[in-house]
Amino acid sequence: GKNGENLVFTSLTIYDGQAPKTRGAKEGNEGKPAQGNRHERMIVNRYIFKNLFLATAFIAVTLAAVIFLTQSLRFLELVINSGASGGAFWMLTMLALPRFFEIILPIALMAGIIFTYNRMTADSELVVMRGLGLSPLQQAKPALVLAGIITLTLVIMTTVIAPLSLSNMNHMRQVIKAQYSVLLFRESVFNPVMPGLTVFVRERDATGELRGLMIHDTRDPAEGPITIIAKRGNLVVTQTGQQVVVYDGTRQSLNKKNGNLNRLNFERYMIDLPESAGPVRQRWREPDERTFFELLHPDAGNERDVESRREFVLEMHRRLISPLLAPAFAVIALCALLLGPLERRGLTRRIILAVATCITIQGLYLSAFSLAKENWGGLVLMYLLVWAPLFIGLRWLTRGRAVTLADLGKWRESTP
Repeated sequence: GKNGENLVFTSLTIYDGQAPKTRGAKEGNEGKPAQGNRHERMIVNRYIFKNLFLATAFIAVTLAAVIFLTQSLRFLELVINSGASGGAFWMLTMLALPRFFEIILPIALMAGIIFTYNRMTADSELVVMRGLGLSPLQQAKPALVLAGIITLTLVIMTTVIAPLSLSNMNHMRQVIKAQYSVLLFRESVFNPVMPGLTVFVRERDATGELRGLMIHDTRDPAEGPITIIAKRGNLVVTQTGQQVVVYDGTRQSLNKKNGNLNRLNFERYMIDLPESAGPVRQRWREPDERTFFELLHPDAGNERDVESRREFVLEMHRRLISPLLAPAFAVIALCALLLGPLERRGLTRRIILAVATCITIQGLYLSAFSLAKENWGGLVLMYLLVWAPLFIGLRWLTRGRAVTLADLGKWRESTP
């Protein structure tokens, strides 16, 4: 519990006036690491993990809120102009979020590690941990465990959840654009809906009904131009496509044989728009909209799938590499804060270096991904940018020695 955790940091260290000693340390062992028992280490690990988790979660939620706001602005105009419901707006925004977590979570983890370990350094809690004989790798264990959990979460997110949400979002956008009339028919404007079809709408009421329509249709050369004037109408979506249903109007066409004007008065008349519904039902899904299994097994009968085989392979590699940015950033932050001499005055320079390194790696990673679309060398660079800092950082943490009582004595003498 909380009291037990605080007890570790308030009662483990005893000062003799010159060098701190840990309970259980024998005289004459000042040059040897002090050893804490297993129970104490478990309490310390839980204490650090809890603080890391809370800090990382808070930062991740904050970043997600910022992304949510920016994405909502993208869909606000679409939803307002189309007359779509508020539920459609929230659904579009929520579906846009998952693909950003592969950037949000590594950054949140890095920031959470820096915040937690820097605070523990300022409060001398890391000093007590080092007095227990914990090596840098042992001190980093809670952060590495959290990094592993986040990495596993990102693997699931990038291979399944994010592509499905992105695909559903794009499909929903297409449905909204096809379903709501205002996107096709602007008020008091001659709207070229498609080649050979022009629609004029005087106004649209609050229910979405169109009023004062004039439709000029020249899509069928054999029949000739047709002009339809109606008092009101609606745009509806059917299984075969879209239709403009108009009421209380006239249909005028020119007879090419005798040059006479044919006129038909109607109460209800329908005009098919088959071409506009096609993109909604037959839209080709981009590589980032497909699950890992779908990328691994593209449709051999689809010509565009066959042509995009390289893009599919690159996307699969990206989804395997991107989750590893989380442990890479974590190791960089841990090396900056846990290796090197004890500095109670602050770790500002190390923190700046760690943040700059992570930002540089993230920028180079995005550039390497763009390069990989043209050259496979970019893919190799993507792997290097992730595995190099991860391997080197773990190597440094593993080789880092436990702090001795003599080191702690020097730290105390240098602390004002």
